[in-house]
Amino acid sequence: MRAVLSGNEAVALGVKLARVQVVAAYPITPQTTIVEEIAKYIERGELKARFIPVESEHSAMAACIGAAAGGARAFTATSSQGLLYMGEMVFWAGGARLPIVMAVVNRSVAPPWSIWCDHNDAFAVRDAGWVQMWAESAQEALDMVVQAYRVAEDERVMLPAMVNLDGFLLSHAYEPVEVPEQGLVDRFLPEKTPAPYWLDPSNPKSYCTIAGPDTYAEFRWLLDRAMREAARVIREADEEWGRLTGRRYGGLLELYRCDDAEVGIVLLGSWAGDAKEAVDRLRARGVRAGVIRLRVTRPFPAGELAEAARGMSALAVVDRSLSPGLPSVLLAEVRSALYRARGAPPVRGFIAGLGGRDVTPADFERVAEEALREPEAEGVEWVGLAAAVMGGG
Repeated sequence: MRAVLSGNEAVALGVKLARVQVVAAYPITPQTTIVEEIAKYIERGELKARFIPVESEHSAMAACIGAAAGGARAFTATSSQGLLYMGEMVFWAGGARLPIVMAVVNRSVAPPWSIWCDHNDAFAVRDAGWVQMWAESAQEALDMVVQAYRVAEDERVMLPAMVNLDGFLLSHAYEPVEVPEQGLVDRFLPEKTPAPYWLDPSNPKSYCTIAGPDTYAEFRWLLDRAMREAARVIREADEEWGRLTGRRYGGLLELYRCDDAEVGIVLLGSWAGDAKEAVDRLRARGVRAGVIRLRVTRPFPAGELAEAARGMSALAVVDRSLSPGLPSVLLAEVRSALYRARGAPPVRGFIAGLGGRDVTPADFERVAEEALREPEAEGVEWVGLAAAVMGGG
């Protein structure tokens, strides 16, 4: 079946198809319509789930933690300040190894106050022990929610998963979406089976109690091992989903016209379509460009990225986030991943699109050409910054 859906509606439909059992959420722009749609499914009896309208984002994640610890398939969604408000519980869910799925509709962090898109909210909790996925389209957002549960609940992983989608640029934009049949999703994502570590009132246990210096490091080592194992499970899930639906996304990253590329544009999220258009224009002028879209940043696909970039003359990392003084999150992670990688090209950093500022295919063309012109340049270049600010006037 094909339907015209917004990114938020696609996420809600993915939650329904995944047969989620507990949803706890607090409204925040531009996420709110996700849980509104899910509430409608529950109200109409189309999704047999308990909806918990909590008083804050912190409580939303706490409720999901309790539900997941008891064996339920749990979901929540948030944005920006809401994600930061639940930050304590986000780390708790990761450390407790609970397979919750959360949609984060990426929105700038205040101040100054903004409701528009950038990626600093999700990157603020990048070390919380959550698998982090990034959708380009409404279609991928739906598919990614289902895949996220498959990955999170795998016994080799048992970690929560975050599905990121760009605020307004994807969350409120409509496009045709192929909706898989319920039976197909059920084959891909079976009903959860009881596990001995679930909370059981008839057999009380204590979980997540204090760990002394003699045991804490081992818990963290096990979490890190599970995150590394998640890379394999993500690839497996993508392959199986491809066999069932005909839609494969490349596992941890998607490559566009990279086979013979001399310059690669590295990025996350919905603006990959603009970058692909820029690549087509560049190639029409004889510039061999390609796009490396990271679908996952935790676990970070260091090996796949190094292989994709090998032999290129330059990489241009275009980041929707800022780490003051670093200067950007994705740039630092790409450079770290490629350090000492055989055949790795120089990496140029660009910051663009903060606070939802428009970035066009022409901007991506200039980024690629600048990276080729001066691949070894230090620092980071801001795209589209007001001249008066740059000149100090």
